Amino acid sequence: MPLKIALAQLNFSVADISANSATIIAAATQARQQLADVVVFPELCVTGYPPEDLLLRDDFIQQAEQAISTIAAQVHGIDVVIGYPQRINGQLYNAAAVLRDGHIIAEYHKQALPNYSVFDEQRYFKAGQQNCLFRVKHVQLALTICEDIWQPGIIANNRDAGAHIILSLNASPFHAGKMQQREDIICAQVKQAGIPLVYVNQVGGQDELIFDGASFVANCHGDIVFRAEEFAEQLRVVEFVDAAPQPNDIAPLYQPVVSEYKALVLGIQDYVRKNGFRGALLGLSGGIDSALVLALAVDALGAEQVEAVLMPSRYTHDMSNEDAKLEAEALGIKHHIISIEPAVNAFNDMLAPLFADTAKDTTEENIQARCRGVLLMAISNKQGKLLLTTGNKSEMSVGYATLYGDMAGGFAPLKDVSKLRVYQLAAYRNTLSAVIPERVITRPPSAELAPDQKDEDSLPAYAVLDPILALYIEQDKSAADIIALGYPVAAVQRAISLVDRNEYKRRQSPPGIRITHRAFGRDRRYPISSAYRGTATLVEE
Repeated sequence: MPLKIALAQLNFSVADISANSATIIAAATQARQQLADVVVFPELCVTGYPPEDLLLRDDFIQQAEQAISTIAAQVHGIDVVIGYPQRINGQLYNAAAVLRDGHIIAEYHKQALPNYSVFDEQRYFKAGQQNCLFRVKHVQLALTICEDIWQPGIIANNRDAGAHIILSLNASPFHAGKMQQREDIICAQVKQAGIPLVYVNQVGGQDELIFDGASFVANCHGDIVFRAEEFAEQLRVVEFVDAAPQPNDIAPLYQPVVSEYKALVLGIQDYVRKNGFRGALLGLSGGIDSALVLALAVDALGAEQVEAVLMPSRYTHDMSNEDAKLEAEALGIKHHIISIEPAVNAFNDMLAPLFADTAKDTTEENIQARCRGVLLMAISNKQGKLLLTTGNKSEMSVGYATLYGDMAGGFAPLKDVSKLRVYQLAAYRNTLSAVIPERVITRPPSAELAPDQKDEDSLPAYAVLDPILALYIEQDKSAADIIALGYPVAAVQRAISLVDRNEYKRRQSPPGIRITHRAFGRDRRYPISSAYRGTATLVEE
């Protein structure tokens, strides 16, 4: 008799236990109507993932545990596998429960607790020690949770305990190349153990983390026989005959730039939706960064929920204003033009007595950026729209940004996107529809805070800078390592010195969407007050 297993690749909200429970009940009911015998949900789906220090609150754990009883009472005729935090004798476990006709028939506690990168599960949970198997239609199903199947041995242990199929509940966050890496590692273990596996991943944005879905089923040979679409909610049923999964739809994996674009869109969409904003707002400069953020915001929210403000100064070129207007019109958004000259003049007049007999420098340049920040924050406050900043990872790395100026805002979509990747993402967006003028992509980037200013006046060319930053920040290479790869000594010294000196700025920047394996924030936790300098060994030599 065939066994039908439903994969519930859904978007859950952290701490919205009531809404999450309703989503679980509705999906389980739908899966039952599709004649599924079992429906599998993602890791910690009852609370949303990651709940972070909410897990330290007794009332939060009690609500989660009560939700299990509520769900069990309302779903019958199908086995429901869900993730939740379970407390036993004062110990908290990352748990999975199997609900059948109002009762919990099996429970499992995650054995491998990740404590690297964005994960710190050992802060909250105690590791489980036991396998968990349950029977449906004479088929033995084993439960695992996320990191368990990345570690050698646990899949084989379940096979040896008599399991015919592994069910894996996951909350595996996205970064570039993660989907292929995930499948390669897990399918290799599946093939070695000779047992099929059902992998259910959540989808959606949670602060800086994006969950891509891409749930899949692998047969005992490690071959993918079903894959859900990336970045989209899906409830799909896969049939097993004699514990072997039957061929099903295999959604293709997107090309890297496409995946990253979709991740950024989803991140903006969910941050606005889950935090109750009325839409999004940004300053539109006519440059490449703000043009990309505008396109992402419109794709995420729709043109009617996005607004832009052009804020020219005496240094703003006519072509910047022209291109910004073209972008706004192409995307059909409401836009405004507010000159910052009156505000800049007022501040300069107020500060003139204190700045007398001093030369103009970046102080005066930054006043312009801060005037823009004040205007944008005022509009954001008045309209209840999320202010999106437009700075990219290259700028955040070296501090090429103004505190309380262009860094002012609530969310930074490009915080983990290098400048060179910005251009690639913009070019990709124009293949969908031409909304970013070609001149914006081809002209040299400039902050336009001084006459004829270009980024390369202050920084190495991005073609040189970005690879250096990736090696130092994302791969932890030393200055000597990077120079040995052929990068210019002066450029390496300059870049690393700027990275080391600007941690205080990054700590004050808005949260942003993680698309690499080492983003600023949860991924890279460096002290602000630190004598460490990445170029120190070069100086000694």
